[in-house]
Amino acid sequence: MSGNTITQPATPAVSTKPTPSTVAPVPAGATGATVSQSRAARELVLKRGEFDLAVQLGCVRTIVDDGGGGSRVARSEIDRLRGEQGFPEMLRERVKAVGTTAGAELLEVTTAKFTRFARLGLIAPVRFYLNRYRAVVWLYLAEELRQFKADEKNTHLLKGRIPEELRKRLDAGLDLRPRNWRGRHLGFLLRQTEDPWARAAASASLLDPLQVAEIVRDPYERAYLNRHRPARADQATPESPAARITASIMTADDPDEIEWLRADVRQSLAEARTRRAAPRPGGEKPRPPGKARSAHDTRHETRLVVAARPAPHLPNSEPRPEERRPHGALRPAPDLPNGVRRPERHRPTTHDAPERRGLLGWLRRRHP
Repeated sequence: MSGNTITQPATPAVSTKPTPSTVAPVPAGATGATVSQSRAARELVLKRGEFDLAVQLGCVRTIVDDGGGGSRVARSEIDRLRGEQGFPEMLRERVKAVGTTAGAELLEVTTAKFTRFARLGLIAPVRFYLNRYRAVVWLYLAEELRQFKADEKNTHLLKGRIPEELRKRLDAGLDLRPRNWRGRHLGFLLRQTEDPWARAAASASLLDPLQVAEIVRDPYERAYLNRHRPARADQATPESPAARITASIMTADDPDEIEWLRADVRQSLAEARTRRAAPRPGGEKPRPPGKARSAHDTRHETRLVVAARPAPHLPNSEPRPEERRPHGALRPAPDLPNGVRRPERHRPTTHDAPERRGLLGWLRRRHP
């Protein structure tokens, strides 16, 4: 995806120092046990994107709404975060995401060198989006970049040249940004649920549908996985160019990654089947996992059905197959009472018989 990636332009820094009216006060009459995510974002002085990232990173804990209204935030969780020292700037710094230009400034390197670090997997993106030119813009956590800079093991990379071996991998087209994002995104999804079917669906969402069909043979289980499939990371129109680019980022393409995800789906499915089976119409029992219907089984079941089917009812004028006489055999004449003459058998003429075609019919008409 390096061909679709651009560098963000530099933007002036915006001060996040709160003013007396910055921190939204909690209403005195708010006594509910939970609040919606939009209200929690307002009370924590976070934009909606920052709040979603805080939930994914585990900075804000959510609970599942029993009424099916999505995740909510407990009032006690909001009180805990508001009571931390340095609120709200400390919380906002933990979820601050920057682009390539701002990230290069934090590391005090060029944007080209910063991009090489990201492609090598030394720093992992936390989010991405497509701009109006359908180019991929990667975002990174500012806190992780500061930690990368403070680590003495990375000093030679920041101050000197990138080793020759790593440069060869870059020249070969190495770009680990999509894979690192997928790994981080999968961690986000797994932290948000304990349901085994949802965990299996999270891993399956990063695989190609054909890969999922090879692992999950049962169509009802595949449908149940799709029901628990997490929402897409974008809101692009299906089958649009933007949707295809996003799908390519969200689909594993490395053989090692694909094999790891397939193994994770199998393990999660095995656990999910023990917890509860996928729903089926009419109370049909699930087929044992890994037991696929073969062509031999299908032919054997067909023979059993035909053998068990009763013989069809035939009219009196048509004998049953087992009662049919050999070709040329005469039916024995029934006994008649005395004085009753047997009616003469009517022999059809050429006018009565249907017209015969071919040489044999023409000879029979000339020599009746």
